[in-house]
Amino acid sequence: MASLQQKSMDKFKNKYRIPSARLQHWHYGSAGMYFITICTKGREHAFGEIADGVMLLSPLGEKTMEEWLQTPDLRPDMKLELGEFETMPNHFHCVLIIGGNQYNSGGENENSPTNKFAPQSKNIGSVMRGFKSAVTSFAKENNIEFEWQPRFHDHIIRNHEEYVRISDYILNNIASWKDDKFYNDGPL
Repeated sequence: MASLQQKSMDKFKNKYRIPSARLQHWHYGSAGMYFITICTKGREHAFGEIADGVMLLSPLGEKTMEEWLQTPDLRPDMKLELGEFETMPNHFHCVLIIGGNQYNSGGENENSPTNKFAPQSKNIGSVMRGFKSAVTSFAKENNIEFEWQPRFHDHIIRNHEEYVRISDYILNNIASWKDDKFYNDGPL
């Protein structure tokens, strides 16, 4: 008999997969602000450590910041802007702003279920895939044992108050590290 968890999951290519937490009627390439969190596999401390309220980046942490800063230049056609961001020992938080561009000017979010399992391009999925890939390639080239969690968490920022709250959270993440839900003392 199938477990309850299996009953609640859809199958893809005859394998169970976790249902998407994304809004089904939202096109994730739409102009807007997105709060994104990506964790390391097993929440390993791959990006450095926090000591005396300061994030001390490892070489991989430095590369993570470098790759993120290059993101708008690598995808100029998407009109990307970077909001607040921070590399933590075992995760990365950011606000990604997608401006109006040729890929999102058709009003796709008007009652159209566009978030389907299909090739992803010119949206937050493709941006994050490229970012994660660049960091992973650097790790492999430098013999650094590293993996990301397979997915990432995203949240559509709906108004200015939410943007301010999320930005404050990111800016204060280092200072409140021991209270953070991603906190651990190191390898699990």
